[in-house]
Amino acid sequence: MITFIVSIVALIAGFLIYGKFVEKFFGANDANPTPALKVNNGVDYVPMPTWKVFTIEFLNIAGLGPIFGAVLGAKYGPSAYIWIVLGCIFMGAVHDYFSGMLSVRNNGASIPEIVGKYLGPGFQNFMRLFSLLLLIFVGVAFVSGPAGLLSTLTQGGLKVWLYVIFAYYLVATLLPINKIIGRIYPLFGAALLIMAVGIAGAMILLGLSGDLMMHEIGLDSFKNWHHQPTENILFPMMFIVISCGALSGFHSTQAPMMARCIKKERHGRHVFYGAMIAEGIVAIIWATAAMNFFGGAEGLNDTMQAEGHNAAWVVNEISRSWLGTVGAVFAIIGVIACPITTGDTAFRSARLTIADVLKLDQSNIKKRLWVSLPLFAIGFALSQMEFEEIWKFLGLSNQVLAVIVLWTGAMYLAKNGRKHWMLSLPGAFMTVVCASYLLVAPHENGGLNLDTFLGNGLAIFLGVGSLFLFIFKTRKIRH
Repeated sequence: MITFIVSIVALIAGFLIYGKFVEKFFGANDANPTPALKVNNGVDYVPMPTWKVFTIEFLNIAGLGPIFGAVLGAKYGPSAYIWIVLGCIFMGAVHDYFSGMLSVRNNGASIPEIVGKYLGPGFQNFMRLFSLLLLIFVGVAFVSGPAGLLSTLTQGGLKVWLYVIFAYYLVATLLPINKIIGRIYPLFGAALLIMAVGIAGAMILLGLSGDLMMHEIGLDSFKNWHHQPTENILFPMMFIVISCGALSGFHSTQAPMMARCIKKERHGRHVFYGAMIAEGIVAIIWATAAMNFFGGAEGLNDTMQAEGHNAAWVVNEISRSWLGTVGAVFAIIGVIACPITTGDTAFRSARLTIADVLKLDQSNIKKRLWVSLPLFAIGFALSQMEFEEIWKFLGLSNQVLAVIVLWTGAMYLAKNGRKHWMLSLPGAFMTVVCASYLLVAPHENGGLNLDTFLGNGLAIFLGVGSLFLFIFKTRKIRH
């Protein structure tokens, strides 16, 4: 229990202390008018209360990521605690804050346009295509799962539910952000937080009563507990599996939507840095629950392997056991509603990205429809793929996007005469992680399956090399 409580306290302290430092270092200034006030077109640029913007941002970036990702990450053992806590405070929350605030400073621009401004047209064009593909795949991934579950629960046809969810996606994408997203999503965001708090409370009470043995981090904890350790290498694969809750490039595609809705720059710490910290807390809760409900990481692995269960089953089992009927209701909300709400904002971000690239005015609904229909046609076609195949694409590409955004933030700092280490060091580290994955992961997971020592050595060389290249480039800027 000590490990769990210390992790939660560390995340909260990270928001209060390091988050404040990041805000001051960035130079947030309420004297600068935000895009919501400068543009305010009643569709995508709409000033909203900070609490509402926070809950929408939290739901947009979270969905089921900090739940399913944490459960799957818990299979690697207590090392997940270290990555979630340190990754969230010093990488993920900083990444999200700079994604949002750079958009605020650039009139609500989408992330490819921000990347282009600071890293050049080559990266900009790559990011336009790459982020667009990622957003479509996220939307598809988060429609296939709920549609499949709804089909099972109602004994209805899968395609019927796909049509229903895609129809909702289209409506939510076209309508002004304050009509559906601004009204409903805060409720779902609150439900996700309430669910996590309920699980945490039940876990603590059971631990205090002696009905639940809560394992602590010890010297013997830092090994790979996964039941397939050769195919699922602790480094780098845990850093890819646990993205939401620690660091996720997808968040940078969502931040500009809320950058168009905050009223003051100082609200950015609560909305962007704070939402990521909240997601980290949710991830810690579910990683801890998954490990301890089954008697440790080894028990979690044995149960999931022997009985062929997935993360959704784990979440449902824990919720029903610890929270009863209420837990079952929240589990259904989590497994069905939360991914749908993440999926529709992914398509909305895709629409905004295309509009930014083509300089299309989005105040007219016909123009929004013109951009959206091809996106949904592609998305529906991709939804016929197996969910596992879609998810494989998302894992690595998500963290590659994070790498590019971290280097973008570092370049922003360098170009403004500030120390860049806050972002360049995480950028170099994640360059190593992504390169390592590409080199050592098994072929079925998209890697080259090289010898671990050789692959990780090459990855470190690439990561260190990228840092030195960045330093060289920034010195030329100063001179």
